[in-house]
Amino acid sequence: VQLQASGGGLVQAGGSLRLSCVASGRTFGNYAMGWFRQAPGEERTFVAASRRSGGSTHYADSVQGRFTISRDNTKNTVYLQMNSLKPEDTAVYYCTAGSGIILSSVRNSQAYAYWGQGTQVTVSS
Repeated sequence: VQLQASGGGLVQAGGSLRLSCVASGRTFGNYAMGWFRQAPGEERTFVAASRRSGGSTHYADSVQGRFTISRDNTKNTVYLQMNSLKPEDTAVYYCTAGSGIILSSVRNSQAYAYWGQGTQVTVSS
């Protein structure tokens, strides 16, 4: 699976961005898709995931109610709609994919086999 993320940028606090990640190389709908982020000097952390097409979605507590993950199987694309952005959301956002990910592992970066190149999101105060 190859993943290409886009949509990052600079936005003021309270604003919105939508990240996109196009997947190729496998049957998209069977894969769990997720977003992680990494701020400078920090570890990569879970943001959101969709276990498979039509399956459950999961969010980090810090983004619950502000971010929404969705997928369009016709375009092999997963989205992350980010609203009410805060300066602490500033990070490089990575798209990821994996198969056979059980519920207890959906927030674990090591459960995912494929990673995109990352897209920078900067939120100014």
